[in-house]
Amino acid sequence: MWFDFLAENASRFGDRIALEQAGDGATMTYAAMDRLADRWATYLHQLGVGEGDRVVVLATNRAEHLHLFFACLRLGALLVPLNYRLSPAEWTQQLDHIEATCVLLGADFHLDHPAAFYLDLVTLPETTAFVAAPVDPQRPLLMLFTSGSSGCPKGVLLHGAMLGANIVQTRLNWELDSRDASSTHAPFFHTGGYNVLTLPLLQAGGRILLVDCFQPDQILDLMNAGKITVFFGVPTMFDLLARHAAFAGCDLSQLRFVISGGAPCQQAVMQVWRERGVCFRQGFGMTEVGPNCFTIDDATARRKPAAVGWPMLGTCMLLLDEDDQPVGDGGVGELCIAGPHLCAGYRNNAASTASARHGQFWRTGDLAQRDAQGCYTIVGRKKEMYISGGENVFPGEVVRHLINMADVRDAHVIGVPDQRWGEVGFAFLLTEQSYDVAAVRAFLEPHLSRYKHPRHLVCLTELPLLANGKVNRKALTETALKTIQAGVQYAS
Repeated sequence: MWFDFLAENASRFGDRIALEQAGDGATMTYAAMDRLADRWATYLHQLGVGEGDRVVVLATNRAEHLHLFFACLRLGALLVPLNYRLSPAEWTQQLDHIEATCVLLGADFHLDHPAAFYLDLVTLPETTAFVAAPVDPQRPLLMLFTSGSSGCPKGVLLHGAMLGANIVQTRLNWELDSRDASSTHAPFFHTGGYNVLTLPLLQAGGRILLVDCFQPDQILDLMNAGKITVFFGVPTMFDLLARHAAFAGCDLSQLRFVISGGAPCQQAVMQVWRERGVCFRQGFGMTEVGPNCFTIDDATARRKPAAVGWPMLGTCMLLLDEDDQPVGDGGVGELCIAGPHLCAGYRNNAASTASARHGQFWRTGDLAQRDAQGCYTIVGRKKEMYISGGENVFPGEVVRHLINMADVRDAHVIGVPDQRWGEVGFAFLLTEQSYDVAAVRAFLEPHLSRYKHPRHLVCLTELPLLANGKVNRKALTETALKTIQAGVQYAS
């Protein structure tokens, strides 16, 4: 299969290191990784796994995730990594949806399933014999659940053509090659675990450093040792790394670029990295599309710090207004994406799949702007937009400024009911400072029209999170409404 690159790389690169366990330094070559994928395929075949069957994995980041990915690819089976941060009840709910043929578990987890096996107790066959599935680029290979931040999580089906397109586009547009290496600290139950850098780098013949979970001191040690040339993280990670005592003395000379995604990154954080000579970029992607959709050069990233750049080669973008009419340069519209790196849809959920499609385009639910040069900036989520006094307010636009206030590590804005204006903004600041509404509005005065200024404010030392680490906006809304009912000061 053209997207089963591991066998080819085992032939091309042989004894080159493919994987390194960051904790103990254990390494694995491309040839060894390919042999293990075949042995896992044989083991699964002996369990009765074949084309179209579902193989569930519940474990933290470990090499077996990648071995099983290629094993399932060769069998034509569907690999489903579960979120290990969920509760047992949530795992059971997802298992009912998946209809798993077998379940493979890390030592710290337990699931009640008739075909559940612990990874550490599996004895793989020494000889390999399995029925390889016929080539079908449209066959789903991986199912990842959405975060559930706006409802019940949906199983996103990622097929071979999508994964292959993302690999090729990422390699070409980000200029990855066999000299590159990165840490995989994003969990494999997220698209960031497999698809932002891991699979593209492995296809390029690069090296992946497996990290059980993100730890700033461990990442800085790897950077200082020159083991990381490209790095992906969310804004909080870059902030934690920059605040770490070892950051100032860390040798970052081997970093070609870093890319931040998942939320807007504070300019102050980006600037700290750039002052160290690091090319800092912002990106955009989602489980259903890409996830790597844009490319941007360092000069543009410095000049337009909020921008994500231009569509990757082979990707088409469209901005639509509320009436599904195209939006021109400078306007705000829902970002819709077409190209070979779109998912196959949601498993057993035809209605949600249909509502997400607009012809050949996929509705991202994100609002964006495009300038006259074709460069895109993400404004916020369509569902998060609110109307104040008849004017549309995009929380993401407000957040981009709030996160640049002194000592503010993160910010979120939601719309809440208001008798006078219909809706107004309620801001949450992650900070140790005691800001009030007047101070926030004074800071925003030079940057935003007054109708966009939040009228309510709460400062928090921690944010409510979902199991996947994203902010729980439902919990924020409940807090906002309770705060208003309790009589928080209204700033007119």
